[in-house]
Amino acid sequence: MKPFHWESTHGNFGDDLNLWLWDFLLPGLRDAHQETLLVGVGTVLNTEILPDEGRKLVIGSGFGYGSLPDMRDTSQWDIRSVRGPLTAEKAGLPATMGIVDPAVLVTEMPEFQNISKNGKRTFIPHWESAAAGLWPEICKTVGLSYLDPRGEAKAVIREIAASELIVAESMHGAILADAFRVPWIAVSSSRSINSFKWNDWARSLGVTYQPKHIPVSTRAEAIAKGAKFWGVGFERSTQAAAELGKQRYGENVMLADPEQTTLRIMAKQALAMPSALALWQASKARPQLSKDSALAACKERLLNAIEGVRRDYL
Repeated sequence: MKPFHWESTHGNFGDDLNLWLWDFLLPGLRDAHQETLLVGVGTVLNTEILPDEGRKLVIGSGFGYGSLPDMRDTSQWDIRSVRGPLTAEKAGLPATMGIVDPAVLVTEMPEFQNISKNGKRTFIPHWESAAAGLWPEICKTVGLSYLDPRGEAKAVIREIAASELIVAESMHGAILADAFRVPWIAVSSSRSINSFKWNDWARSLGVTYQPKHIPVSTRAEAIAKGAKFWGVGFERSTQAAAELGKQRYGENVMLADPEQTTLRIMAKQALAMPSALALWQASKARPQLSKDSALAACKERLLNAIEGVRRDYL
């Protein structure tokens, strides 16, 4: 059995943790049932992403993009759980099968336990914001630590666990923060942020998704997201978004920008002031955290579902 991994060209820790989480939860899975694909963490219940052929075992995946596959054929689909109640409803499944995002079980791994706090208040943007924005520079001016979601998954997760507060545009930034009992604040810079998947997870734990709005920080970011920048609206550019998708961790692209002189850099920082102010204000909002009992109950239900998979497949 092979865990499905949506391998984005830009890297994204929420997808990349599939590379090792399932080996911990279901040791020996790679040697069993070679004909079955394990579909786990991510918004991957999408006909454009999943292969048509082959049997699929679904544990905690979510819907949110594209078209939902027809999963009625039980000879090809073994659905043990999905991310939350919205995905369950969309797929015609009992609400009880919308348990929680499996990423919460990262906290069960010994290497992520007893992580010392570093006192940081951390901002983790959506990957598009990381690729096209000035957020590292903005964070320096508003007293936040910057965490790139395109980084190596385990390193990103340790930083989340060590923080005192997470300001998250990245959904898995909030999911992991909540799992590690780190208070979190949701923010959003554009309508390109998928509210369906956020609400799907939030409702599974009894929290609410009410993101604080922060403007995009650059013209390039506005073009990629189809957002406004200084009152000027931009249509989302598929080509621009695709170019961002090619950027790897540690790279920052300013689409179609001329050479970055000192004066131009200063001008960009000045134009990003509304973004900095909004991010600073958002960081002062009252954070959220699901109830201990709600998280524990969801984890227990998911672990029971995984135990059923272990009995049936391993």
